[in-house]
Amino acid sequence: MASTSRQDRRRAGNTRFHRALSAFFLAILLGAAAASTGYDRGDALAFSQDAIGRDLADYTLRGTDGQLFDLDQLRGKPLVISMIYTSCHHICPAITRNLGETIDVAQEALGENTFSVITVGFDWKVDTPDRMRQFAAGLGLDDVPNWHFLATDAGVVDNLSDNLGFIFYPSAKGFDHLAQATVIDADGKIYRQVYGVDVETTALVEPLKELVFNTPRSAGFLEHWVSTFKLFCTVYDPNSDRYRFDYSIFTAIVVGILSLGLVAVFIVREWRHAK
Repeated sequence: MASTSRQDRRRAGNTRFHRALSAFFLAILLGAAAASTGYDRGDALAFSQDAIGRDLADYTLRGTDGQLFDLDQLRGKPLVISMIYTSCHHICPAITRNLGETIDVAQEALGENTFSVITVGFDWKVDTPDRMRQFAAGLGLDDVPNWHFLATDAGVVDNLSDNLGFIFYPSAKGFDHLAQATVIDADGKIYRQVYGVDVETTALVEPLKELVFNTPRSAGFLEHWVSTFKLFCTVYDPNSDRYRFDYSIFTAIVVGILSLGLVAVFIVREWRHAK
């Protein structure tokens, strides 16, 4: 009985040892695989941030219908760019689905036609126009106004990703890359990088709001001041996760202006009486 018990303990000890040894070698193999990709999140983040302020070049891609699509046609309005690969079954669909929810909030607050969005497949051999169409349709985003799902070739992918500060490396699971959305201003300059699979609503909508409502004086005095009012009065409501026009701010501004006007009238009348 005692002999059987000792054998059982020895057998259990050997099993634990073999499991630990297997786990050790698996960790080494996984570490080597990760190192072989050359991907470092810190370096990728620094490379991404370095792109801010850079001009976006004009690139020709293809829409889901296979027709040529020049990015230059989107100039004049802010633009959001996201790069994904369609054979990703978890992260990229989640990134794009969550981005879609945020874009819905932004379009409701700022207007459907005030900015554009493009999603580009960077796995160019797989991410054909038809695959991009299927990807968009599978997420229910194929009919979102001013959102274009685009395919392209190796040369454009390399140049565009470098231009945007977006690094991706092949790995055992597909590709390693940042969850990144790039905000471009109306003149084609990279304005902000937004990170995360589940993007905070304000992280993306606030820079878009700044760009959409930053109307230059050349647009006209009235349009400039209307846009300025919209900029300050369109506020985020965390309870509903939506943006709304806060009339109380507008009312306070009007009351403040009227109060200053009454004070000015009073001062002028007193000055005249004093004469």
